[in-house]
Amino acid sequence: MHNVQRGVTITGLVVILIILSILALFAMKVIPSFLEFRTAKTAIELIARSSQNPAEVRRAFENRAAIDNIQTIRPQDLEITREGNQMVIAFAYRKEVPLFGAVGLYIDYAANSKGN
Repeated sequence: MHNVQRGVTITGLVVILIILSILALFAMKVIPSFLEFRTAKTAIELIARSSQNPAEVRRAFENRAAIDNIQTIRPQDLEITREGNQMVIAFAYRKEVPLFGAVGLYIDYAANSKGN
């Protein structure tokens, strides 16, 4: 009887490690940008529920941005409108994430306090 060995060759292992390294690099570069976006989105949703006028919204966002380390969006970047009795706060921006060398990634973020 012949026993057939099964497993991963060293070449296969190196290829898998290279792919995992590239994915890990990509994740380490993109995840902080996404977390900042989620923090800013949560901030505008909370502020929209409690603020009454645009000046109050901008002041509250500035305070929240200082605490939560939101650096990409400034209070002046917020679009503040009113739909009925509800205050709607929105923002949109493009984030450039450098990956390696001359290769980068552009991510367009947009959110509003209505949950869209």
